[in-house]
Amino acid sequence: MLHAPTALIPWLDPQAIIGAAGPWALLVVCFIVFAETGLLVGFLLPGDTLLIIAGLLTHTSNVFGVNIWVVSLLIALSAFVGGEVGYVIGHKGGPAIFERKESGLFSKKNVERTNAFFERFGGITVILARFVPIVRTFAPVAAGVGHMPWRKYSLYNLIGAMLWGFGLTMVGYLIAFIPWVRDLVVDYIDVILLIAVGGTALVTLWHYFAERHKAKKARLAGEDIVTDAVEAEELALDPEVFERAPDLDGDGKH
Repeated sequence: MLHAPTALIPWLDPQAIIGAAGPWALLVVCFIVFAETGLLVGFLLPGDTLLIIAGLLTHTSNVFGVNIWVVSLLIALSAFVGGEVGYVIGHKGGPAIFERKESGLFSKKNVERTNAFFERFGGITVILARFVPIVRTFAPVAAGVGHMPWRKYSLYNLIGAMLWGFGLTMVGYLIAFIPWVRDLVVDYIDVILLIAVGGTALVTLWHYFAERHKAKKARLAGEDIVTDAVEAEELALDPEVFERAPDLDGDGKH
């Protein structure tokens, strides 16, 4: 028999979440998933942890009030739509989207890191990026700025959204079938949520303040911390990159 949650931290209890968000709980999760790839500040959001927890809670407490298929498909749809919005932002905005000051919310290095993924893996970066924090936020925009063919992008975006959004949520749901995991989740859900949410928040804040510190240090040293039009143009990927076969072994050969 399943035991009731210990509720060491009442406001992290699934029942408390349900009471606060009510019918909007799933919508909130879907918006967070959308924002991760639809908005340029998405790397500040939970991501993978959120999907696993969503699946676990759907099994142990039916936190959203609907079955796992609905939850997983809606999360995957949100991920897909977010990727499409990110692509449109990049496509319409062009290189100018990168013309901004270095801050905790934007870093030229994050764009360069994303570009490096495209240089190595070609178009399938859109799929792989789903599983790489920060890169999954900038990949749709980089693909849009570089004018990756929309049909090809959307196909890869759909595959990535299903593997990541649908897949990880299902993983969370399925591991709850393991008795000791299920009992642990039910008995200590508040602690698990605290670790998951708190851990993600700490990593996010560390990244944010680390980037701000680097930008401030560079500014005080007299370095240029603003990406101008010329530099932004250089950040735009060559369309040929999206046609490359992936370099899976990292030897530089595609």
